[in-house]
Amino acid sequence: MSSETDIEAIRREGLTGRQLRMARRVAQKHGLPATSDLDAVRLLRARGIDPFQRVNMLELVVPAAEASGGGAAGAPPPPAGKGPIQPAGQHPMGRVQLPQTVPAGHGKPQLPSTETISPAERRAAEISQIQKELASRRRKKMMLLLTRLAFFVLLPTLIAGYYFYVMATPMYSTKSEFLILKAESTAGGMGSMFSGTQFATNQDAIAVQSYLLSKDAMLRLDRDEGFKDHYEQDWIDPVQRLEDGASNEDAYKLYKRNIEIGYDPTEGVIKMEIMAADPETAAQFSRALIGYAEERVDTLSMRKRSNAVTDAEAGLADAEEARYDAQERLVRLQQEGSIVDPEGRITALRTQISNVEVQLQEKQLGLQALLDNARPNSSRVEGAEGDVRRLENLLADLNSQMTSATTGENSLAEIAVQIKLAEADLSTRDLMLQTALERLEQARRDADSQARYLTTSVVPVASEDAAYPRKFENTILAFLIFSGIYLMISLTASILREQVSS
Repeated sequence: MSSETDIEAIRREGLTGRQLRMARRVAQKHGLPATSDLDAVRLLRARGIDPFQRVNMLELVVPAAEASGGGAAGAPPPPAGKGPIQPAGQHPMGRVQLPQTVPAGHGKPQLPSTETISPAERRAAEISQIQKELASRRRKKMMLLLTRLAFFVLLPTLIAGYYFYVMATPMYSTKSEFLILKAESTAGGMGSMFSGTQFATNQDAIAVQSYLLSKDAMLRLDRDEGFKDHYEQDWIDPVQRLEDGASNEDAYKLYKRNIEIGYDPTEGVIKMEIMAADPETAAQFSRALIGYAEERVDTLSMRKRSNAVTDAEAGLADAEEARYDAQERLVRLQQEGSIVDPEGRITALRTQISNVEVQLQEKQLGLQALLDNARPNSSRVEGAEGDVRRLENLLADLNSQMTSATTGENSLAEIAVQIKLAEADLSTRDLMLQTALERLEQARRDADSQARYLTTSVVPVASEDAAYPRKFENTILAFLIFSGIYLMISLTASILREQVSS
């Protein structure tokens, strides 16, 4: 219980970690069986040793009685651990630093030690020894660090550099650029404002880019130009070579690695780069893909144009049927009225009525002139009166015909109005039929012509020097990648080690 009480009292002193480590080292030097740092402080204080004294910790504590007596020869030395215990932190004022005596055995006087080294020199030697140990430890850590760097960074970098400089098959690159143009159209409206610009063919360019990067384009290139056969050749390095009998998925992965397509929406230009093991094959692949792109551009609007022709034909059939109905109605009206031109009939009746009225007026004037004579000729008067009567009857008959022609449901006026409406409807149907014919002809011309054009601004040309691999750049990139991986693993391990130790 006393030891636990002393340890608890020492814990309340609030000693630092450095002081506790110093006490543990001093206890180890004195061979004290300390179970903890606090127990080491307790044992040292029990021996009368101050663990925090800045003098040499290896010197023995001289009892006060011997210090005052000068350490007379023949005095038996006190047994180990039985000397007077000095309180912690107190130092004897009369302490004499004399050479340590060597026990000569039972009944023999103690002789002075032959070690004449001073505590300062001993402390300097210990410091030198510690520095040497630190330097040795530092050299060992540096060697371990260099070994890890060589194994995890330099060796993979050397392997990558050896592959890029020695083993990698040179790849030749062929670059080309092309753009999509829309056929000129005379149609007006908002759509014509963007015709001829990149905005008019933006969707087509994106569709072509997606098609060239698709598996369909790869399979067609393999059928036409032998894409798989080219990359299955034995002289291509194993990393870039395609295995014999490889699946379409493996070939498609290789295809995407060896083709780069970019689209610039501000300029409307599609840029393509093809890589192959020889320059002529790369140029041939590029020309084949440009041909596929042109065909795809032409077929993008094929369905739209075919639908336009179908719609125009249906519109023409409807216009022809409507014109036939209008013409039939006009003919039926003319047949029902038994008059081809009712309006002309009404005009003729009006002319006849006017002529009869003029003749009647003349006859009435002639009869009046005869009646103005004192002795009119009766025969002439009777003849004139008969003429007037006949003209009046004729005028009444014509007026009756005129009245029946202009009034009623079956009058000439009504028939004339219906015929006029039928003729107007027939004229409208003729115009619609003509428009439908023109629309059909235009749709057929558009269907037969090419709506989109692919213009190659940069023609693919076979290169003379290999473009890939970039040996120096790829080696430096591999070094940076391996260094970054090693740094991340080292930091992670250091953080985990610190957390576990704490």
